[in-house]
Amino acid sequence: MSFDVSRVREEFPALSLTDNDKPRVYFDNPGGTQVPRAVIDRFRHCLIETNANLGGHFRTTVAMDAVMEEARRAMADFLGAQSPEEIIFGQNMTSLTFHMSRCIASLLKPGDEIVVTQMDHDANISPWLLVARDRNCAVRWLPFDPETFEFDADSLGDIVGPRTRVVALNYASNVLGTINDVATLIGRIRALAPAAIVYVDAVQYAPHGLIDVRKLDCDMLVCSPYKFFGPHQGVLWGRREVLDRLDSYKVRPAGDVLPYRFETGTLGHEGVAGILGTVEYFTWLGDTMGDPVPVEGDNARRTSIKAAWRVLGEYETGLTRRLIDGLSAMPEVRILGISNPNAMYKRVPTVAITHKRLKPIEIARAFADRNVFVWNGHNFAVETARRLNLLETGGALRTGLAHYNTESEVDFALSILDDL
Repeated sequence: MSFDVSRVREEFPALSLTDNDKPRVYFDNPGGTQVPRAVIDRFRHCLIETNANLGGHFRTTVAMDAVMEEARRAMADFLGAQSPEEIIFGQNMTSLTFHMSRCIASLLKPGDEIVVTQMDHDANISPWLLVARDRNCAVRWLPFDPETFEFDADSLGDIVGPRTRVVALNYASNVLGTINDVATLIGRIRALAPAAIVYVDAVQYAPHGLIDVRKLDCDMLVCSPYKFFGPHQGVLWGRREVLDRLDSYKVRPAGDVLPYRFETGTLGHEGVAGILGTVEYFTWLGDTMGDPVPVEGDNARRTSIKAAWRVLGEYETGLTRRLIDGLSAMPEVRILGISNPNAMYKRVPTVAITHKRLKPIEIARAFADRNVFVWNGHNFAVETARRLNLLETGGALRTGLAHYNTESEVDFALSILDDL
């Protein structure tokens, strides 16, 4: 089987929309992707057929319970979790991280150390800075090399130590596009600080690659379905042994059973149903365009998800190389990320640039005039922009590809920039 982008695009109604006869080109994917029919159908079914709160005995509540639990099992398969009880739903990654950071804070003592990085979205920095303030903990920073756009794993020895209790990392940068070797970093952290809780932000990696939380050996991993073709929701996986250690902030009638004790209030049921539709879409991709190969320990859904990522990865790599090759040919453009054509495996197709003459906002507006959607600014990666001396100059122009984008769309965007 092979990847068929035309067939994929038929699954996304938004991709066929035009404005004043101009097709929409969605290169704003790092901020949020479009959704396939499977997600829309799940939303519709939930709001019409199963619209009730949970835990009752009548037909709609029983049906909604079943949808919620199937969505939990689906996300466990998507992330490679051992149990659906380790899957926690929430409003978004930021809200989940603030909530979980409060729970983890109860374990910390004055003088303990929290490690954050200069490459992360602020949603994986500010919650920990506030915990450090409230618990009188020290903050240590893991820098990245502004020339290679990567962390130096060897530098961990100078940053992580016996007093380290939390390390917050990102799987992929939402500006630089760098895919960090999280498994290797975590291995170093385990040797240097066995008691540390490792918290991984996978928001930017989840739309572009297979996640296996058990192989990573992290303690928590958080992602946002609306970044991987789903609804505006957040999902957190937590290692059960770690979750069991934490107190949860909840109302008194809520039980102490996992994962519900970390899910405050009534969830967005239609959104969780949409998450199920998202995983069903990936399963469809793997079954129709991939080559599912059963592996011992994987169920059928996990097997199909793996097949989907194999075919998607190859297609996205080609798109990314095409975009970067085009940008590299423009002498006034600087690519803020890995640009070696032989190192595309080290990055996701999120590509940020600056221009010698044009400000990022000027380019973004010119793109918008042609109905090409991109982002500009620091994109909430404040420390990354500061490290690259971009805060005072308007940040960067950020384009982000997804597997529903095409070569012709890439060429069109490059032609606009070339004209400018």
